Amino acid sequence: MPPVATPARAHHGAGTDAPASRPPVIALIGPPNSGKTTLFNRLTGLRQKVANYPGVTVEKHVGRARFASGLDLDIVDLPGVSGFSARSADERITRDALEGRIEGLHAPEAIVLIVDAVRLETQLMLVGPVLERERPTLLVLNMADELEAGGGTLDDDALAEAFGVEVVRTDARAGRGVDAVADFLNRVAVGSSASEVLAASESESASGSRSQSRARGGLPTLDALSRRREVVQHALASAKYRSAGPPKLTQRLDALFLHRIAGPVVFLVLAALVFQAIFTWATPIMDGVELGIASSGEWLAARLPASWFRDLLIDGVWAGVGSVLVFLPQILILFLFLGILEDSGYMARAAVIADRTMLRVGLQGRAFLPLLSAYACAVPAILSSRTVEDERDRMATMFIAPFMTCSARLPVYALLIAAFIPERPLLGPFVGTRAATMLGLYALGLAAAVGTAFLLRRTVLRGKPSGFVMELPPYRIPSLRTLGLRLLDRSKIFLRRVGKIILAVTVVLWVLAQFPRVDGAPPPVDESALGQMGQVIEPVIEPLGFDWRIGVGLVSSLAAREVIVGTLGTIYGIEDTDETSLELRAALQRDLDFGGAVALLVFFVFALQCMSTVAMMRRETAGWKWPLTQFGYMLVLAYAGALAANQLL
Repeated sequence: MPPVATPARAHHGAGTDAPASRPPVIALIGPPNSGKTTLFNRLTGLRQKVANYPGVTVEKHVGRARFASGLDLDIVDLPGVSGFSARSADERITRDALEGRIEGLHAPEAIVLIVDAVRLETQLMLVGPVLERERPTLLVLNMADELEAGGGTLDDDALAEAFGVEVVRTDARAGRGVDAVADFLNRVAVGSSASEVLAASESESASGSRSQSRARGGLPTLDALSRRREVVQHALASAKYRSAGPPKLTQRLDALFLHRIAGPVVFLVLAALVFQAIFTWATPIMDGVELGIASSGEWLAARLPASWFRDLLIDGVWAGVGSVLVFLPQILILFLFLGILEDSGYMARAAVIADRTMLRVGLQGRAFLPLLSAYACAVPAILSSRTVEDERDRMATMFIAPFMTCSARLPVYALLIAAFIPERPLLGPFVGTRAATMLGLYALGLAAAVGTAFLLRRTVLRGKPSGFVMELPPYRIPSLRTLGLRLLDRSKIFLRRVGKIILAVTVVLWVLAQFPRVDGAPPPVDESALGQMGQVIEPVIEPLGFDWRIGVGLVSSLAAREVIVGTLGTIYGIEDTDETSLELRAALQRDLDFGGAVALLVFFVFALQCMSTVAMMRRETAGWKWPLTQFGYMLVLAYAGALAANQLL
């Protein structure tokens, strides 16, 4: 039985140790949507550990796998690319990694090239540049089951002979064929541990240096690309490759989803159902979380002696952090639906639909995917905008990314909507008023992004958008394992934010509320340092319908948007011992009228309350001009929008 990779410890970089003291490095490369990262997860037994390449903000993913032989390998999941023209940062990083020109990551001992067996005509263009690196290479034909099911044919042995590499078939989602990949990697590990192979590796490195010199000469010429295309075509012909036609189900669904009228309607219906599920499905789970937090807080308070530490723990940490944790179920439901839509292949169709609109505002369709990732967080959206080749398109994409409603806004939206919007049926049993309100907030952010892009592309970033080409994958049933890992990852990210940013802010706010002391006791909250800070801000925000409590929340939420929920929980938990931050709805209904509540929602739609995004913009644009302009523009828009909402209502 071939050796099987087993989970081992995570590894964030290969280091610069001598060859005899470090595990061999395997580069895993392939086009986007080829199943590369799924295979990476299967081989390492853990999800990718992320760090940035030195000097750039493109992420690298490195995992360590241990085989039955007892030897380790470091597997590097390089960015998905379709070629090595180096037009994008992803292509440059992949090329430099294969050539050993990345600091802290030496050239790989072997390469695993994974391609989608259903789309070999376009994806085999990577084989030529990979073979030029003169490293042991394994060609992995992923999703081979779909090729067979669709009536496609391929002679693996003939393809292997044509390219001079070993070829295996896999279905990475189901784990089929992964043992054959592990066998290849184990042989690399065993071979690399022998002294004669190390000597051969040094010889290969010298040969690789010559290849690197050729690669550094510039972009491949048209003649070179033409020759590579002819060699792909010859290999497929000798392997008797016949592509599987699109499944009938895919054709029927595309006739609906890509229809000029029906397509956008279906998209809106799906979005409405998602937001309805956020409120209906999450409610019982949220009630359970809320009960657990309240009960544990009461249990802990009853067992601690009266002291400043108990007050800090119960009124500060438990009240502030707990009031944010209760919204985790809603965030996970949102990401569950997004994962299903993405893994099923629908999101690629949504990008095609969006391209028709984006062209009208001056953006290319390639910007859709970074903007889509902004619904999770604007920081990775700004990072992924590097796939946009035109610099003006990329700058506009980064500028408008924070308008997309990220998951950090969801706790604020959910709290205020639940407090001020009564739930009534709107479209029968499917969509209620709360889901419609949530959808309206998402739409408002999208409208602001579209309007801003239109303005930018006709003024400071004037220019014609470049063309957009996207290869549509067939529809697939999402993997439960992949969805589960994604939700687990999102939970950890959310809990880290709660454990670091929100906890730190909550403790600082509690301390500010304890001073100046009056006869050894904390002052009334409105007379504390925290209250005084809020009262300084109050005249500026009073026209928006906000009081000093909301002002403190707005300042604290500059660290992260969802911090405002914990801030209000801390304030109300200290001010009124009969209420805890888990009862914020009642407290807000008491101190905030309907117009002020709507104004606060509008403010959070537009304002850039995320210092991580500001820092990332500064790093990507190499200066403060664009991030400060972005922050100021969104702040002015947020104030004007909130003022208008409050005055009208």
